[in-house]
Amino acid sequence: MKKENDLDFAEIDLEREKRTGFPEVIYGETKTPDQSAKIAKKIYDKSDIFLITRTNSKTYNQVKKLIPEANFDRSAKLIWATRKQKTKTNGYVSVVCAGTSDIPIAKEVEITAKLMGCKVLVIKDVGVTGIHRILNQINKIRETDCVVAIAGMEGALPTVIAGLIDKPVIAVPTSIGFGTGEKGYSALLTMLNSCAPGISVVNIDAGFSAGFQAGLIARR
Repeated sequence: MKKENDLDFAEIDLEREKRTGFPEVIYGETKTPDQSAKIAKKIYDKSDIFLITRTNSKTYNQVKKLIPEANFDRSAKLIWATRKQKTKTNGYVSVVCAGTSDIPIAKEVEITAKLMGCKVLVIKDVGVTGIHRILNQINKIRETDCVVAIAGMEGALPTVIAGLIDKPVIAVPTSIGFGTGEKGYSALLTMLNSCAPGISVVNIDAGFSAGFQAGLIARR
């Protein structure tokens, strides 16, 4: 007999929300549109919420056939829907990005944290080459429970923020850069070697991972 969580190509963890507070998230980059859509429908029927990361418009079109209310953000590459009624704000996260080129990753963080029930403050284009820009925003950032700092190039923004606030900072290196900074490795190494305490670092361009971690921290 086929189980509720079985598809021909996947065995879905429908109990994950009970264990972790959020259902299984679908990594869409290497799945077909049909596979992603069918998994999403199973999760949505069980949990009233689903999220597909690293996805595309073809998958969105397929998901819409099964879940008409699904949303798609092209820049963040996310598809999601929720029927959950939010009764109260569950934590406050600030998402701070160094440059306009980092906005797609910031959007991925923002959507993820909101789906986890958090209020989100987004601050854009406050890179350290114009240090006054981040200083002008720091009082707003201090009001939040957790900060996600996103930067490419040399990746200095998280260190600057961590030296000015008493909240945890999640650093996200992005693949914005050229020469020795290409593909985000310079930013990643800068963040890993930061002298400021209170910083944790996720993988390059890992907006979902940062948003999820921020949600877990903020909602405590």
